[in-house]
Amino acid sequence: MQTIVDVAILVGFKVVGAIVFYLVGRWLISFAIRLVSSALERQKVDPTLLRYIGTVISVTLNIILVVAILGYFGVETTSFAAILAAAGVAIGMAWSGLLANFAAGAFMVVLRPFKVGDFVTVGGITGTVKEVGLFVTALNTPDNVLTIIGNNKVFSDTIQNFSANPYRRVDLKAQLAHSVDHNEAIKLLKERISKVPNAIANPAPDVEVLEFNFNGLVLAVRPSATPITTGRFILTPTK
Repeated sequence: MQTIVDVAILVGFKVVGAIVFYLVGRWLISFAIRLVSSALERQKVDPTLLRYIGTVISVTLNIILVVAILGYFGVETTSFAAILAAAGVAIGMAWSGLLANFAAGAFMVVLRPFKVGDFVTVGGITGTVKEVGLFVTALNTPDNVLTIIGNNKVFSDTIQNFSANPYRRVDLKAQLAHSVDHNEAIKLLKERISKVPNAIANPAPDVEVLEFNFNGLVLAVRPSATPITTGRFILTPTK
């Protein structure tokens, strides 16, 4: 009975010590992440890279914390490392797609095809980039739906970044009636376009005859504009 009591006390102290060790370790990990994030923010590091680095540090330090707690309980960490490596190979073969997403995420952080806040089309989805994580990229679509896409699909597919260039050309059409003077209509359209807030004067808007149908002439209206939040160019309808 005395032996059982002694062992129970010893195990109890170890469990309490492990809990304290875990809580202190988690606090230190959070403190380290905040410290690194603050330092990188002062250096004006891109938010995409900042979140990526924070995630990598968090995962790495949590693994070290678990190994340290196991070592505290007397588990041979070298054997654990070997088991972890073998498990990693097996998991890697089973989760090859997940590792592909991880590798694609690393390449995207280095090559920077887009950053947080850009309006893009990736993996067939159009929206504003919210986050580029270790394995997935998060977009907010124009109808305010959070969409998660695997990094491998993003990186292996066509990427359209609507925020990369300072301006974009917009292709519009204007249907004219038979009785309308197309020269006067072209003049009025150019004047109206110049009053649109995000329209630019250089390059100048292109307005010309595109085709003729049963209703009359159709004008091609091609203004250039700076992108807005939704990535769209809006003309106020006027007579």
